[in-house]
Amino acid sequence: MNHLSPVNFRSLDLNLLRVFDEVMAERSLTRAAHKLSLTQPAVSNAMRRLRDVLGDDLVVRSGHGVEPTPRALALWPTVREALAQLQESLAPGLFEPATATSTFVLALSDATAATLVPGLVEIMEREAPGISVRVVPLTTRDPRRLLEEKSADMAVGYFPAVLAGLTARAQSGGVVAFDSRRIYDGEYVCVMRQGHPLAVAPLTLDQFCAARHMLVSFSGRPFGFIDEALASLGRERRVVLTVNQFFTAGRVVASSDLLTVLPRHFVPVTGIAEALVLRPLPLDVPAVHVDALWHRRGPQQTAINWLLQALARAARRTFPQPAGRPAID
Repeated sequence: MNHLSPVNFRSLDLNLLRVFDEVMAERSLTRAAHKLSLTQPAVSNAMRRLRDVLGDDLVVRSGHGVEPTPRALALWPTVREALAQLQESLAPGLFEPATATSTFVLALSDATAATLVPGLVEIMEREAPGISVRVVPLTTRDPRRLLEEKSADMAVGYFPAVLAGLTARAQSGGVVAFDSRRIYDGEYVCVMRQGHPLAVAPLTLDQFCAARHMLVSFSGRPFGFIDEALASLGRERRVVLTVNQFFTAGRVVASSDLLTVLPRHFVPVTGIAEALVLRPLPLDVPAVHVDALWHRRGPQQTAINWLLQALARAARRTFPQPAGRPAID
């Protein structure tokens, strides 16, 4: 059944949307039934009734679960956002850190985790002993899918293209499903080993371009924001190695003649800072803003606000006077 028919909203049982939301989140009728404290036949019946109303299959069986149709994928964000807003309006629960037992899933790169997690743990132990945090690897510059699929509650990193797109969408009157907040501003520097031939004098652009480079790349593509800045000057560098962790980059540079670019504040936590030499980049690059990004249908806003405050306070251990706009407005 894939024909579209007009929907009589007045006759629509809104409870069907709760079932639809849980089935989409779990991709399983059985798991959705467990979450809703219903029987599997009851969930199947609800999905059948909604399918009849909307004139679309919504989900089809696939392996041990179900796969959504294109109509279901298009409909789900609106349904989930509406349900979340309704719940927040009717039962705006207050988040009390001292008694909360929430679990937050944060997507972070290793450099960001090294910067924020030690301070975050101190805050949790002192103010929110019942809270748990799970850190998962951030492997993309666009974590929206990760957040949409509820694989993480929040991502913290450098997302310039994503934030620019969200701003443009909001300015054009479009619906924006994500929020962001600045956590800290960082500075990138060129890093090489002690005794490197280029460590004896200021680094020039010609030397930088002629050297062999290692790039920290989540995707494995040998092209990053430094290469974009070089291209704007009509220059390029040779990236001979990509790795997906900043810690790995520091270790490799310490024992080779490769150059890499790392956050300045990250170098002291590598444990091998004495083996490394830092040089200012010989070109202008955009400021590196580290932002928190989350989906509006994620944890309740009072919980998100506490987490943002805690992350900003953790960042101030490394950045006592954060650059740019305040971390928390």
